[in-house]
Amino acid sequence: MATNLPIRRVVLYKHGVGYFERRGDVTGSDTLHLDFKARDMNDVLKSLTVLDLSGGSVSAVSYDSTKPLEQLLSEATIRIPEDGSLTALLGQIKGARVRARVGGGQVEGAIIGLESLAVAAGETSVVRPFLTLLVGASLRTFDVLDIAELEFLDEAVRKDLEFYLSTVLSSYKKDSKRMSILTSGEGEREVFVSYVLEAPVWKTSYRILLDEGESPLLQGWALVDNTGDEDWVDVSLALVAGLPVSFVHDLYNPRYMKRPVVEVRTEAAAAPVIPEESFGSAGDMMMESEEAMPMMAAPASAPGRSKKMRKEVSFVGGPGGGGGPRLREVMEQSNQVTTLTKEVGDLFEYGVDRPVTVHRNQSALVPILHKPFEGRRVLLYNRTTREKNPMACIELKNTTGLTLEGGPVTVTEDERYVGEAMLDTMKPLDTRFVPYAVELGCVVSVEDRTEDGPVFRAVVSRGSLVVEYFHVKRTKYLVRNKAKRAQVLYVEHPRQGWELEKDMPAPAETTDGFWRFKRELAPGSQDELVVSERTRGHRQYSISSAGPDEVAFFLSQRYVDAKMADALREVIAIRERVAALTRDEQQLTAERAQLFKDQERIRANIESLKSGVSQRELAERFVAKLNEQEDRLEAITRELERLAKERQSAQEELNRRVQSLSSEAAF
Repeated sequence: MATNLPIRRVVLYKHGVGYFERRGDVTGSDTLHLDFKARDMNDVLKSLTVLDLSGGSVSAVSYDSTKPLEQLLSEATIRIPEDGSLTALLGQIKGARVRARVGGGQVEGAIIGLESLAVAAGETSVVRPFLTLLVGASLRTFDVLDIAELEFLDEAVRKDLEFYLSTVLSSYKKDSKRMSILTSGEGEREVFVSYVLEAPVWKTSYRILLDEGESPLLQGWALVDNTGDEDWVDVSLALVAGLPVSFVHDLYNPRYMKRPVVEVRTEAAAAPVIPEESFGSAGDMMMESEEAMPMMAAPASAPGRSKKMRKEVSFVGGPGGGGGPRLREVMEQSNQVTTLTKEVGDLFEYGVDRPVTVHRNQSALVPILHKPFEGRRVLLYNRTTREKNPMACIELKNTTGLTLEGGPVTVTEDERYVGEAMLDTMKPLDTRFVPYAVELGCVVSVEDRTEDGPVFRAVVSRGSLVVEYFHVKRTKYLVRNKAKRAQVLYVEHPRQGWELEKDMPAPAETTDGFWRFKRELAPGSQDELVVSERTRGHRQYSISSAGPDEVAFFLSQRYVDAKMADALREVIAIRERVAALTRDEQQLTAERAQLFKDQERIRANIESLKSGVSQRELAERFVAKLNEQEDRLEAITRELERLAKERQSAQEELNRRVQSLSSEAAF
């Protein structure tokens, strides 16, 4: 029998789930029924907690299978068609014992069968069904239409019929799955059930009221949606801000393990054996085999565990101690709304102080905040947001004592709507600017100028001269306050890795991306703010490639002193000597190449000469020329060896001198 378990508490979270508590009374061994959508079954099975609060016990929780309706009905021993349901049913349960009330008496017997007989009706006949029962030792036949009541005495038949009918009934709502909670105990007891389901994210919206001479007032509303199939009537509602871990895990669908298939080894039937002729001794052969046995784990017995809630508490499926988070004794008194709040790690909970009713498929605005706060009206200028005008803002300091969840804000001033804004999540005592309108009564113009400052440091080291200086950027903000009232302006200047110059006043505030400079604007006045920034820059010169002109420039700019300038000139002299030796080597190498080419030509000419006096004289002339060239080649080789050694020595001296140079000058 179905027992009412109304929803008593709802906790909605910002990450898409809701926590639900139900409480209700049971008597004896009542079975409680809860209906859930099929898509919610995984969350319910993961989080369900069932507690008997009055000394009884919860023996089990059963729920609808995932099998299709056709498959479920095929497993039933009884089939009831759409037409002729009574006669079809009676025809399927032959042998079942029944008690029939016919006329004024009752008859008990076993069903023999059902047959159709023609019965005279005036001048015609009508075919009517007749039920035959075995009553004692005799057969008796009854017109089915005369039977006023038919009671099944066999429990197995009755259970099969109940299973068939409940399965068909549950199919009418295809998306619904029924969960049955089996209880046992004596007398009337209270049962507690809790679970987590997917739920719409609750939202917040705020109202800020500005009145001259009074503290600003902040009013907060929570927007909740009941998308379930049941009304929330006078429930205790709590709203939790934060992002606890939550996930979906498939517990509803049956899970099967893939097991190996092991076949029994079979042997073929024996056939006649014809031994072969033997050529020597033969050993016997034996074959051994092992038959694998599949391993099956024995079902683990769950250790018994008991807890106490009120009296003795037994539970199924949920964490120990179960009924959800406790509310801490933290209360804030305000003008219109009392909100119970508590910190749970990084989470923050708003507990509505009065019962809430939200009907199914409806939403509601629930007040959660109504408090004054510390704040004032200011202007905030950001060039990327709006180039010509600042934004009118509320400098809001969260002195409400609550964590303010992010949401839209509607601002009214002197009972007039003046704009809207978005509020980020704020912890207590956080301060934020809440821009809600463009301030057209204040105009801002901006000028940028970038230049390179003087060198402040010069370092000679490892063959390089590095001079360091500052890139300087100056941004001028010209502000005109055309309004008739004094205003406070904050200018947001972007931080891009540069540093403020030393003579700049410190900003009033610093954020991750901006410096905020505060300016006091008199009515109808004009103000100027110059932000000077600098960043380091450097230029690098290679000493080994510097010439006399560069050295003179370094000396004139005081990058180096006179002593270092003389050392640089010595380096230049050694470098020029290395260059001269390199040129001499190149010239001798070119001359040697030309001699090799001439020798090839002379040898070719000698090979082409024929015998004869004149030709012999010419050949002797070519041979003399070759001898002269060979002497020159030998001299060139010796000279190249000398030049190479001298150039290598000079190059080593140049490298040593360059690497040994070191100085530093600061300006």
